[in-house]
Amino acid sequence: MIRNWVGFYTLSSREIMRFFSVWRQTIIPGIVTTLLYIFVFGVALENRISEISGVSYKIYILPGLLMMNVITNAVANSASSMLQMKLLQTLPELLITPLSSLELSLSFIIGGTIRGFVNGVLILLICWLAGMPILNLPLTLLFIFLVSWSFSSLGLFVGQLSDSWDQLALIQNFVITPFSFLGGIFYSIKMLPGWAMTISQFNPIFYAISALREATLGVSDASFITSAIFLVIFTITTTAIAVQLMATGKKIRF
Repeated sequence: MIRNWVGFYTLSSREIMRFFSVWRQTIIPGIVTTLLYIFVFGVALENRISEISGVSYKIYILPGLLMMNVITNAVANSASSMLQMKLLQTLPELLITPLSSLELSLSFIIGGTIRGFVNGVLILLICWLAGMPILNLPLTLLFIFLVSWSFSSLGLFVGQLSDSWDQLALIQNFVITPFSFLGGIFYSIKMLPGWAMTISQFNPIFYAISALREATLGVSDASFITSAIFLVIFTITTTAIAVQLMATGKKIRF
């Protein structure tokens, strides 16, 4: 339960303004990268792969590109914020404030969630302008929010467990990126070999993309109910881990 609303609001606002103040680094790159992916994969490969599940290839990959942008931004915001405070040794000052581990964790998570959600909505607009239908806008926004929150929570405890920028980059490059590509961004997982398809079915990114494809295009590799339940469980789990890890003070108490 949140008791110190003033402190909670102050820290949350700081985390939100931290990325808004450098919007050229936190918002513009994602938009440019998405446009490049649309051109390189959507336009160039559309001649080789005409459609998947009855949807043109260029449109099919758009929900995946959107979720990849959301996940990258949500993880990066909370992870970099936590690690930066550790390296600058400003965490001890934060830890002695009258804020509980829940209030501290949620402040960081909210910052990453807002960054992921804002980027997601902007990319959603670009996808819509590129021709992607949005069959259910409320559900689309809900899934963008859930994925932003869950991966912001993931980023928080990844940042807490990392001791350097190299370690953080290692986790992102060898965990987040491979799972992103196994999540079916550029293809249906039914096109994968059996072993890779099995791995994908335990991949939260796969269910995030499937849920968004269902909400926007009406097609997906997993049932809507399965994807929704998996995302809710994943969100609750990552949030609980982030809060509990903050409570232990692991690798942040000096």
